[in-house]
Amino acid sequence: MKNSFASFWRIATVVLFSLLSLGFAGCGQSSSDSGNIVRLAYFPNLTHAAALVGVERGTFQQALGSKVKLQSVIFNAGPAEITALFANQVDIGYIGPNPALTGYIQSHGQALRIIAGASSGGAFFIVRPGANIHTPADLSGKTLADPQLGGTQDVALRYYLQQHGLQTADKGGTVRIVPTDNSTILTEFKQGKIDGAWVPEPYATRLIDEDGGQVFVDERTLWPDGKFVTTDVIVNTKFLNAHPDLVKKFLQAHVATVQYILSNPDAAQTIVNQELKSITGKSLPTKELSQAWGNFSVTYDPLASTLQESANREYALGFLGTAKPDLSSINSLDTLNEVLRAEGLATVSG
Repeated sequence: MKNSFASFWRIATVVLFSLLSLGFAGCGQSSSDSGNIVRLAYFPNLTHAAALVGVERGTFQQALGSKVKLQSVIFNAGPAEITALFANQVDIGYIGPNPALTGYIQSHGQALRIIAGASSGGAFFIVRPGANIHTPADLSGKTLADPQLGGTQDVALRYYLQQHGLQTADKGGTVRIVPTDNSTILTEFKQGKIDGAWVPEPYATRLIDEDGGQVFVDERTLWPDGKFVTTDVIVNTKFLNAHPDLVKKFLQAHVATVQYILSNPDAAQTIVNQELKSITGKSLPTKELSQAWGNFSVTYDPLASTLQESANREYALGFLGTAKPDLSSINSLDTLNEVLRAEGLATVSG
């Protein structure tokens, strides 16, 4: 792999600061500057269930009001979403912690804030039986995949390799990592072109049920109490400053959607499956959906302590500069806690 994680984000940084020179996170007047449109980013993953359900049920649109149009922007992985946010093409987004961290640090804390959590768990390292991978040492010489260079699963995979004394090929090591679209991972896994993949749900379960894959690592086993943030909700800082009222309305809808999912898991699964088919052209068999649904938790808690650990792991890989990052301003949870108190729910810590 010719491109490294660091070079990817150097390119993104050049894009960002070119935009900054024309006015923070974009130039000119965009349709969202007036608050008439809210561009909402998310992925067709189960770990983004709150986004899928909130959009399909109309909860977000209803909360924003008739004078505001909700516009969905679909991504495969986080780095592309952050690049779009840098270009002022995303207002609010569901995203993994590592791209959020990198976007925050590369913009010197200017580009975004985390305003809520969305899910915990739901990520696995799946290996192909024919690859004969039984111990971490067996990963040497193998070709592995994850959704995108710099994404949350990419960082998880690289950190796991580092912890077991292995290096990736782009750093002179023996393990090749190929950033690959989730749907393509399914095909290449079955064809034997890759030996394993670190992926979110439902792709982990699909690799198992459709392609005969085996769980090598359930990422929950690598975290205290089995909890770690998989998906956060971020906001473009420019949008937050200009439209705090819309951000609050969105968070009211987000909390309501999380509560709906927790109270109506069967209905939520049906809705999510409908949205997956609408976006990707393929729904999940009922058995696969049920299996995958049990592998993650929907939550509005950003699990801030695990975000810090995510930053530590990313730093250990050499991706966040020469000093540990200052994350003191990355979380903006006052509005979320205001919404939670109004609903009689426990507040979250940042």
